[in-house]
Amino acid sequence: MVRFRICGNQLCHSCQFVNWPVLSAGDRQGKIGKTDNTPGWIFTGFIFKLRIGMRDFLERKCERVTYYTRHFFADALPYKIYEKRLAQLYLQLKNEGLEDTVIDRVSFYNKLPRSTLLQQRGILAKDIPLEATYYYYDLKEHLNYFQRDIQLHYKFGDLNHLLDKPSFCKARPICSNNSNSVLCKLDKFRHFRWAVDELSFGEKRKACVWRGGLHNDARRLLVEKYHQDRRHNIGHVGPGIGSLKAKEWLSSQDQFAYRYIVSIEGYDVATNLKSVLASQSVCFMRKPKIESWFMESRLQPGIHYVELRDDFSDLAEKVDYYDQHEEEALSIVRAANNHVRQFTNLRTEKIISILVMQKYFESIGQLEHSQFTQMFWPYSAAKELQLPTTSHP
Repeated sequence: MVRFRICGNQLCHSCQFVNWPVLSAGDRQGKIGKTDNTPGWIFTGFIFKLRIGMRDFLERKCERVTYYTRHFFADALPYKIYEKRLAQLYLQLKNEGLEDTVIDRVSFYNKLPRSTLLQQRGILAKDIPLEATYYYYDLKEHLNYFQRDIQLHYKFGDLNHLLDKPSFCKARPICSNNSNSVLCKLDKFRHFRWAVDELSFGEKRKACVWRGGLHNDARRLLVEKYHQDRRHNIGHVGPGIGSLKAKEWLSSQDQFAYRYIVSIEGYDVATNLKSVLASQSVCFMRKPKIESWFMESRLQPGIHYVELRDDFSDLAEKVDYYDQHEEEALSIVRAANNHVRQFTNLRTEKIISILVMQKYFESIGQLEHSQFTQMFWPYSAAKELQLPTTSHP
Protein backbone atom coordinates (compact mmCIF):
# COMPACT_ATOMS: atom_id res chain seq x y z
CA MET A 1 0.00 0.00 0.00
CA VAL A 2 1.14 3.53 -0.72
CA ARG A 3 -0.05 6.15 1.73
CA PHE A 4 -0.99 9.75 0.99
CA ARG A 5 -1.37 12.23 3.78
CA ILE A 6 -4.62 14.18 3.63
CA CYS A 7 -2.71 17.46 3.97
CA GLY A 8 -0.33 16.41 1.19
CA ASN A 9 2.62 16.78 3.57
CA GLN A 10 4.98 13.83 3.70
CA LEU A 11 6.68 14.85 6.93
CA CYS A 12 3.55 15.92 8.82
CA HIS A 13 2.72 13.60 11.73
CA SER A 14 -0.54 15.19 12.85
CA CYS A 15 -3.04 13.88 10.30
CA GLN A 16 -4.39 10.52 9.21
CA PHE A 17 -3.39 8.50 6.21
CA VAL A 18 -5.39 7.69 3.11
CA ASN A 19 -4.45 4.23 1.87
CA TRP A 20 -4.29 3.48 -1.83
CA PRO A 21 -3.54 -0.03 -3.14
CA VAL A 22 -0.80 -0.02 -5.77
CA LEU A 23 1.53 -2.48 -7.38
CA SER A 24 4.76 -3.55 -5.73
CA ALA A 25 8.02 -1.73 -6.37
CA GLY A 26 9.15 -4.49 -8.68
CA ASP A 27 5.92 -4.41 -10.69
CA ARG A 28 6.05 -0.63 -10.84
CA GLN A 29 9.61 -0.68 -12.16
CA GLY A 30 8.62 -3.23 -14.76
CA LYS A 31 5.82 -1.09 -16.11
CA ILE A 32 7.61 2.22 -15.91
CA GLY A 33 10.77 0.83 -17.43
CA LYS A 34 8.80 -1.05 -20.08
CA THR A 35 10.93 -4.13 -19.63
CA ASP A 36 8.20 -6.31 -21.10
CA ASN A 37 6.24 -5.33 -24.22
CA THR A 38 3.87 -8.29 -24.30
CA PRO A 39 0.17 -7.40 -24.69
CA GLY A 40 -0.58 -8.56 -21.13
CA TRP A 41 2.01 -6.30 -19.56
CA ILE A 42 1.01 -3.35 -21.74
CA PHE A 43 -2.67 -3.72 -20.80
CA THR A 44 -1.86 -4.15 -17.09
CA GLY A 45 0.43 -1.13 -17.24
CA PHE A 46 -2.33 0.93 -18.86
CA ILE A 47 -4.82 -0.03 -16.14
CA PHE A 48 -2.23 0.80 -13.49
CA LYS A 49 -1.56 4.23 -14.99
CA LEU A 50 -5.29 4.89 -15.34
CA ARG A 51 -5.89 4.03 -11.69
CA ILE A 52 -3.02 6.25 -10.52
CA GLY A 53 -4.23 9.12 -12.70
CA MET A 54 -7.83 8.85 -11.50
CA ARG A 55 -6.71 8.70 -7.88
CA ASP A 56 -4.56 11.81 -8.25
CA PHE A 57 -7.36 13.62 -10.11
CA LEU A 58 -9.96 12.91 -7.41
CA GLU A 59 -7.54 13.72 -4.62
CA ARG A 60 -6.69 17.11 -6.12
CA LYS A 61 -10.37 17.91 -6.73
CA CYS A 62 -11.24 17.22 -3.09
CA GLU A 63 -8.31 19.27 -1.85
CA ARG A 64 -9.26 22.18 -4.11
CA VAL A 65 -12.81 22.24 -2.72
CA THR A 66 -11.43 22.26 0.82
CA TYR A 67 -8.91 24.97 -0.02
CA TYR A 68 -11.40 27.34 -1.65
CA THR A 69 -14.05 26.82 1.01
CA ARG A 70 -11.68 27.49 3.91
CA HIS A 71 -10.08 30.56 2.34
CA PHE A 72 -13.37 32.05 1.11
CA PHE A 73 -14.84 32.14 4.61
CA ALA A 74 -11.55 33.24 6.18
CA ASP A 75 -11.31 36.16 3.75
CA ALA A 76 -14.87 37.22 4.66
CA LEU A 77 -14.14 37.59 8.38
CA PRO A 78 -14.14 41.20 9.69
CA TYR A 79 -10.84 42.87 10.49
CA LYS A 80 -11.66 43.11 14.23
CA ILE A 81 -11.36 39.34 14.54
CA TYR A 82 -7.94 39.34 12.89
CA GLU A 83 -6.84 42.33 14.96
CA LYS A 84 -7.68 40.51 18.17
CA ARG A 85 -5.93 37.31 17.02
CA LEU A 86 -2.81 39.25 16.02
CA ALA A 87 -2.65 40.99 19.41
CA GLN A 88 -2.92 37.61 21.13
CA LEU A 89 -0.22 36.12 18.92
CA TYR A 90 2.17 39.02 19.51
CA LEU A 91 1.60 38.74 23.26
CA GLN A 92 2.42 35.04 23.11
CA LEU A 93 5.58 35.74 21.14
CA LYS A 94 6.59 38.42 23.63
CA ASN A 95 6.26 35.92 26.48
CA GLU A 96 7.78 32.97 24.64
CA GLY A 97 10.46 34.76 22.66
CA LEU A 98 11.39 34.00 19.07
CA GLU A 99 13.75 31.26 17.99
CA ASP A 100 16.82 32.35 16.07
CA THR A 101 15.71 30.21 13.13
CA VAL A 102 12.48 32.21 12.85
CA ILE A 103 14.29 35.57 12.73
CA ASP A 104 16.83 34.11 10.31
CA ARG A 105 14.11 33.02 7.90
CA VAL A 106 12.27 36.35 8.18
CA SER A 107 15.53 38.10 7.29
CA PHE A 108 16.01 35.75 4.35
CA TYR A 109 12.58 36.39 2.88
CA ASN A 110 12.54 40.12 3.59
CA LYS A 111 15.85 41.93 3.01
CA LEU A 112 14.45 45.46 3.05
CA PRO A 113 16.45 48.08 5.00
CA ARG A 114 15.02 49.96 7.96
CA SER A 115 13.68 52.84 5.85
CA THR A 116 12.49 52.22 2.31
CA LEU A 117 10.83 54.95 0.26
CA LEU A 118 8.13 53.95 -2.17
CA GLN A 119 8.44 55.73 -5.49
CA GLN A 120 4.73 55.37 -6.18
CA ARG A 121 1.60 54.91 -4.18
CA GLY A 122 0.76 51.31 -3.35
CA ILE A 123 -2.57 49.53 -3.60
CA LEU A 124 -4.77 49.31 -0.50
CA ALA A 125 -5.10 45.82 0.95
CA LYS A 126 -8.89 46.01 0.66
CA ASP A 127 -8.65 46.89 -3.05
CA ILE A 128 -6.61 43.89 -4.19
CA PRO A 129 -8.71 42.33 -6.98
CA LEU A 130 -9.65 38.68 -6.85
CA GLU A 131 -7.32 37.27 -9.51
CA ALA A 132 -4.86 34.38 -9.85
CA THR A 133 -6.94 32.76 -7.15
CA TYR A 134 -4.32 30.66 -5.35
CA TYR A 135 -1.99 33.64 -5.16
CA TYR A 136 -4.78 35.94 -3.98
CA TYR A 137 -5.94 33.71 -1.14
CA ASP A 138 -2.42 32.78 -0.07
CA LEU A 139 -1.47 36.46 0.18
CA LYS A 140 -4.69 37.48 1.94
CA GLU A 141 -4.37 34.61 4.44
CA HIS A 142 -1.84 36.67 6.42
CA LEU A 143 -2.41 40.14 4.98
CA ASN A 144 -5.86 40.09 6.63
CA TYR A 145 -4.14 40.50 10.00
CA PHE A 146 -3.23 44.06 9.02
CA GLN A 147 -5.46 47.08 8.50
CA ARG A 148 -7.53 47.08 5.34
CA ASP A 149 -6.29 50.51 4.25
CA ILE A 150 -2.60 49.62 4.51
CA GLN A 151 -0.64 50.07 1.28
CA LEU A 152 1.54 47.53 -0.48
CA HIS A 153 2.88 46.32 -3.79
CA TYR A 154 2.70 42.72 -4.96
CA LYS A 155 3.45 40.65 -8.04
CA PHE A 156 1.61 37.40 -8.71
CA GLY A 157 2.77 34.60 -11.01
CA ASP A 158 6.11 33.03 -11.96
CA LEU A 159 9.05 35.41 -11.64
CA ASN A 160 12.63 35.13 -12.84
CA HIS A 161 13.57 38.82 -12.82
CA LEU A 162 14.17 41.58 -10.28
CA LEU A 163 11.41 43.97 -9.22
CA ASP A 164 11.75 47.74 -9.34
CA LYS A 165 9.78 48.42 -6.15
CA PRO A 166 9.36 46.59 -2.80
CA SER A 167 6.75 43.93 -3.51
CA PHE A 168 5.42 40.66 -2.16
CA CYS A 169 6.10 37.83 -4.62
CA LYS A 170 6.64 34.08 -4.94
CA ALA A 171 10.16 33.90 -6.37
CA ARG A 172 13.24 36.00 -7.16
CA PRO A 173 16.67 35.57 -8.80
CA ILE A 174 19.48 34.45 -6.51
CA CYS A 175 21.70 37.53 -6.32
CA SER A 176 22.84 40.23 -3.93
CA ASN A 177 20.46 42.98 -5.07
CA ASN A 178 17.11 41.22 -4.85
CA SER A 179 15.85 43.01 -1.71
CA ASN A 180 12.82 44.52 -3.49
CA SER A 181 11.46 41.00 -3.94
CA VAL A 182 9.90 40.10 -0.58
CA LEU A 183 9.12 36.39 -0.59
CA CYS A 184 5.78 35.03 0.58
CA LYS A 185 4.50 31.47 0.64
CA LEU A 186 2.34 31.77 -2.47
CA ASP A 187 0.76 29.12 -4.68
CA LYS A 188 1.07 26.66 -1.80
CA PHE A 189 -1.41 24.22 -3.29
CA ARG A 190 0.96 23.52 -6.15
CA HIS A 191 4.33 23.84 -4.45
CA PHE A 192 3.84 22.61 -0.88
CA ARG A 193 1.91 19.37 -1.18
CA TRP A 194 3.48 16.02 -2.00
CA ALA A 195 2.90 12.31 -1.74
CA VAL A 196 4.59 9.95 0.67
CA ASP A 197 7.44 7.89 -0.74
CA GLU A 198 7.37 4.53 1.00
CA LEU A 199 10.07 2.85 -1.06
CA SER A 200 13.50 2.64 0.54
CA PHE A 201 16.49 3.73 -1.49
CA GLY A 202 17.58 0.12 -1.92
CA GLU A 203 14.21 -0.90 -3.41
CA LYS A 204 14.41 1.66 -6.17
CA ARG A 205 15.56 1.19 -9.74
CA LYS A 206 19.19 2.18 -10.35
CA ALA A 207 18.43 4.83 -12.92
CA CYS A 208 17.44 8.46 -13.38
CA VAL A 209 14.00 9.84 -14.26
CA TRP A 210 12.58 13.18 -15.37
CA ARG A 211 9.27 14.42 -16.75
CA GLY A 212 8.13 17.94 -17.53
CA GLY A 213 7.41 20.51 -20.17
CA LEU A 214 10.12 21.96 -22.41
CA HIS A 215 9.77 25.48 -21.03
CA ASN A 216 13.38 26.49 -21.51
CA ASP A 217 16.70 25.57 -23.12
CA ALA A 218 17.94 23.62 -20.10
CA ARG A 219 15.03 21.20 -20.20
CA ARG A 220 15.33 20.74 -23.93
CA LEU A 221 19.07 20.08 -23.60
CA LEU A 222 18.45 17.35 -21.01
CA VAL A 223 15.83 15.64 -23.17
CA GLU A 224 17.95 15.88 -26.32
CA LYS A 225 20.82 14.15 -24.55
CA TYR A 226 18.92 11.37 -22.82
CA HIS A 227 15.47 10.79 -24.32
CA GLN A 228 16.80 7.75 -26.23
CA ASP A 229 18.92 6.46 -23.35
CA ARG A 230 17.82 2.90 -22.58
CA ARG A 231 18.90 2.97 -18.95
CA HIS A 232 17.33 6.25 -17.83
CA ASN A 233 13.70 7.29 -18.22
CA ILE A 234 14.01 10.91 -19.32
CA GLY A 235 11.50 12.63 -21.54
CA HIS A 236 9.00 15.44 -21.82
CA VAL A 237 5.22 15.61 -21.78
CA GLY A 238 3.13 17.69 -24.12
CA PRO A 239 3.47 18.15 -27.88
CA GLY A 240 6.48 16.70 -29.60
CA ILE A 241 9.17 19.03 -30.89
CA GLY A 242 10.99 17.83 -33.99
CA SER A 243 12.51 14.44 -33.26
CA LEU A 244 11.73 14.77 -29.54
CA LYS A 245 8.58 12.74 -29.14
CA ALA A 246 6.68 13.08 -25.88
CA LYS A 247 6.73 10.21 -23.40
CA GLU A 248 4.02 8.95 -21.07
CA TRP A 249 3.10 11.07 -18.06
CA LEU A 250 4.52 9.82 -14.75
CA SER A 251 3.00 10.52 -11.35
CA SER A 252 5.13 11.30 -8.32
CA GLN A 253 4.74 7.68 -7.22
CA ASP A 254 5.94 6.49 -10.62
CA GLN A 255 9.05 8.62 -10.31
CA PHE A 256 9.68 7.52 -6.73
CA ALA A 257 10.45 4.07 -8.15
CA TYR A 258 13.81 5.48 -9.31
CA ARG A 259 16.84 6.20 -7.15
CA TYR A 260 17.62 9.47 -8.87
CA ILE A 261 15.16 12.18 -9.93
CA VAL A 262 16.23 15.18 -11.98
CA SER A 263 14.87 18.59 -11.03
CA ILE A 264 15.12 21.49 -13.51
CA GLU A 265 13.86 25.02 -13.08
CA GLY A 266 10.95 25.97 -15.32
CA TYR A 267 9.55 29.48 -15.61
CA ASP A 268 11.05 30.17 -12.19
CA VAL A 269 11.66 27.49 -9.54
CA ALA A 270 11.46 23.75 -10.19
CA THR A 271 7.99 22.61 -9.12
CA ASN A 272 9.07 19.05 -8.33
CA LEU A 273 12.04 20.05 -6.14
CA LYS A 274 10.10 19.95 -2.85
CA SER A 275 8.60 16.57 -3.66
CA VAL A 276 11.97 15.09 -4.61
CA LEU A 277 13.76 16.39 -1.50
CA ALA A 278 10.95 14.99 0.65
CA SER A 279 11.29 11.54 -0.94
CA GLN A 280 13.74 8.69 -0.47
CA SER A 281 15.33 9.38 -3.87
CA VAL A 282 18.36 11.56 -4.54
CA CYS A 283 17.81 14.89 -6.26
CA PHE A 284 19.99 15.61 -9.33
CA MET A 285 20.00 19.24 -10.47
CA ARG A 286 22.07 22.14 -11.67
CA LYS A 287 22.90 24.93 -9.25
CA PRO A 288 19.62 26.85 -8.75
CA LYS A 289 19.26 30.38 -10.11
CA ILE A 290 15.86 31.21 -8.57
CA GLU A 291 14.78 31.04 -4.94
CA SER A 292 11.43 31.04 -3.20
CA TRP A 293 9.94 30.35 0.24
CA PHE A 294 11.70 26.98 -0.01
CA MET A 295 15.10 28.75 0.27
CA GLU A 296 16.69 27.05 -2.72
CA SER A 297 19.86 29.14 -2.39
CA ARG A 298 20.59 27.44 0.94
CA LEU A 299 20.70 23.98 -0.59
CA GLN A 300 24.28 22.74 -0.74
CA PRO A 301 25.60 20.43 -3.49
CA GLY A 302 26.84 17.13 -2.12
CA ILE A 303 24.79 17.74 1.05
CA HIS A 304 21.18 18.19 -0.07
CA TYR A 305 21.44 17.29 -3.75
CA VAL A 306 23.86 16.12 -6.45
CA GLU A 307 24.97 18.99 -8.66
CA LEU A 308 25.02 18.41 -12.40
CA ARG A 309 27.04 20.29 -14.98
CA ASP A 310 25.14 22.90 -16.96
CA ASP A 311 25.19 20.61 -20.01
CA PHE A 312 24.14 17.50 -17.98
CA SER A 313 27.09 15.59 -19.43
CA ASP A 314 27.99 14.06 -16.04
CA LEU A 315 24.57 12.55 -15.28
CA ALA A 316 25.53 8.93 -16.06
CA GLU A 317 28.82 9.35 -14.20
CA LYS A 318 27.03 10.62 -11.08
CA VAL A 319 24.51 7.77 -11.20
CA ASP A 320 27.31 5.19 -11.34
CA TYR A 321 29.16 6.90 -8.47
CA TYR A 322 26.22 6.93 -6.06
CA ASP A 323 25.23 3.39 -7.00
CA GLN A 324 28.69 2.40 -5.72
CA HIS A 325 28.54 4.74 -2.68
CA GLU A 326 25.07 4.17 -1.27
CA GLU A 327 25.88 5.57 2.17
CA GLU A 328 26.71 8.92 0.62
CA ALA A 329 23.43 8.82 -1.29
CA LEU A 330 21.50 8.02 1.90
CA SER A 331 23.23 10.89 3.68
CA ILE A 332 22.02 13.26 0.95
CA VAL A 333 18.48 11.92 1.30
CA ARG A 334 18.50 12.50 5.07
CA ALA A 335 19.82 16.06 4.72
CA ALA A 336 17.23 16.81 2.04
CA ASN A 337 14.44 15.50 4.27
CA ASN A 338 15.70 17.69 7.11
CA HIS A 339 15.58 20.76 4.86
CA VAL A 340 11.96 20.00 3.98
CA ARG A 341 11.00 19.40 7.61
CA GLN A 342 11.45 23.05 8.58
CA PHE A 343 8.45 23.98 6.40
CA THR A 344 6.01 21.53 7.99
CA ASN A 345 5.17 23.26 11.29
CA LEU A 346 2.00 25.20 10.49
CA ARG A 347 2.24 27.55 13.48
CA THR A 348 5.85 28.44 12.71
CA GLU A 349 5.00 29.04 9.05
CA LYS A 350 2.17 31.34 10.08
CA ILE A 351 4.39 33.33 12.47
CA ILE A 352 7.11 33.76 9.86
CA SER A 353 4.60 34.82 7.20
CA ILE A 354 3.08 37.48 9.47
CA LEU A 355 6.48 38.78 10.57
CA VAL A 356 7.65 39.07 6.96
CA MET A 357 4.68 41.38 6.38
CA GLN A 358 5.22 43.24 9.65
CA LYS A 359 8.80 43.98 8.62
CA TYR A 360 7.68 45.07 5.15
CA PHE A 361 5.14 47.56 6.48
CA GLU A 362 7.58 48.94 9.04
CA SER A 363 10.22 49.36 6.36
CA ILE A 364 7.99 51.36 3.99
CA GLY A 365 6.59 53.50 6.81
CA GLN A 366 3.10 52.03 6.93
CA LEU A 367 3.57 50.82 10.52
CA GLU A 368 5.49 52.26 13.45
CA HIS A 369 8.29 50.23 14.95
CA SER A 370 7.23 47.31 17.15
CA GLN A 371 8.54 44.76 19.61
CA PHE A 372 10.22 43.06 16.64
CA THR A 373 12.00 46.08 15.13
CA GLN A 374 15.31 45.48 16.89
CA MET A 375 15.18 41.82 15.76
CA PHE A 376 14.45 42.83 12.18
CA TRP A 377 17.37 45.27 11.99
CA PRO A 378 19.76 44.29 14.82
CA TYR A 379 22.62 46.40 13.47
CA SER A 380 20.66 49.61 12.93
CA ALA A 381 21.85 52.64 14.84
CA ALA A 382 19.89 53.42 18.00
CA LYS A 383 19.24 56.92 16.68
CA GLU A 384 17.59 55.52 13.55
CA LEU A 385 15.30 53.35 15.62
CA GLN A 386 14.05 56.42 17.49
CA LEU A 387 13.11 58.33 14.34
CA PRO A 388 9.32 58.65 13.97
CA THR A 389 7.80 56.96 10.97
CA THR A 390 5.37 58.68 8.64
CA SER A 391 2.60 57.06 6.67
CA HIS A 392 3.13 57.00 2.94
CA PRO A 393 0.82 59.48 1.20
